[in-house]
Amino acid sequence: MSKINETDICPQNHKNDKECLAAIAEPLLLWYDDHARILPWRTLHTPYGVWVSEIMLQQTRVEAVIPYFMRFMDALPTIEALAQVDEETLLKLWQGLGYYNRVRNLQKGARMVMEQYGGQLPADYDQLLQITGIGEYTAGAIASIAFGRRAAAVDGNVLRVLARVLDCDEDIGQPAVKKAFRTAAEEMLPQKRAGDFNQAVMDLGATVCLPNAVPHCAVCPLAHLCRGRKSGNAVNLPKKSPKKLRKIQPITVFIIGDDSKILLRKRMDTGLLAGLWELPYISGHLAQEEAEAALYQWGFASLRIQKLPPTKHLFTHIEWQMEGYRVWTAEQIPFKNSVWVNEKERKEGFALPSAFSPYMKWI
Repeated sequence: MSKINETDICPQNHKNDKECLAAIAEPLLLWYDDHARILPWRTLHTPYGVWVSEIMLQQTRVEAVIPYFMRFMDALPTIEALAQVDEETLLKLWQGLGYYNRVRNLQKGARMVMEQYGGQLPADYDQLLQITGIGEYTAGAIASIAFGRRAAAVDGNVLRVLARVLDCDEDIGQPAVKKAFRTAAEEMLPQKRAGDFNQAVMDLGATVCLPNAVPHCAVCPLAHLCRGRKSGNAVNLPKKSPKKLRKIQPITVFIIGDDSKILLRKRMDTGLLAGLWELPYISGHLAQEEAEAALYQWGFASLRIQKLPPTKHLFTHIEWQMEGYRVWTAEQIPFKNSVWVNEKERKEGFALPSAFSPYMKWI
């Protein structure tokens, strides 16, 4: 197994890495011509559609993104529409995708494009990098897929394919390793069809060179080049440092209201789930007597309470371990940053994080 550094790809054990990388494009593009996935953003094939899809696809599976993409593009078909939409509508369109800062930054980027580029995304990679919410990968994807520019788009699929093809066991989470792989990705880009090539690597990683699974080497167009397959090490690659353990946070969630309206609370504008609406909750797990006491402190004197099943929700660095209570009360007490809404209003106008979705059936 070879090593990697910032100036070479895998120089210690292999002298022909560049030749290996140069040989990837032709068989991969031939495979892509026959096996490319049919996806709505590819059919639409506009710079704006590519941009939206790439932001949605960050940390989200393709299958999950498709209906959200269709709904988003129907509601906001242009960069101008995205720049002008109110935040509540924007967050509602994004509800269920999570990582809401992605869509907030997407809108900030749209406003920059309106102000600085007349509503048209620039084709230049370096200019794309200046737009809020667009990093190296997204800039490379937009420049290559939407504009045909020769720019690398290095995501987890590219890192995995390259690590296996080159049989490289360095930690892909290390900045120096990522930089070297980016150099490798740039070197293997063909002079033409860079966008198709980048999408071909994405499709290969998603359907053949699978993550956290045995790769389908028998049907891989790069099998004859793959050193990881030849060494038998492909299934163990790429190497990644273990993730840090999530912080456990116990909370008690309340669904408060009668059969017509419930109470929603707006979160602070900073921190986890910033600016979103939520079911009221208290840190810690409360026994029913403690929950009733907390509700009385909030001013609810007449109520009926039912314990709900426990559930949990995983964020990147935090795990919510949730217990809940359904609380029936006819008292619609006004609270700061809170509203009483009926079911129609909630569904149409209020974006609740998916963390609370297990409790929605109790409303």
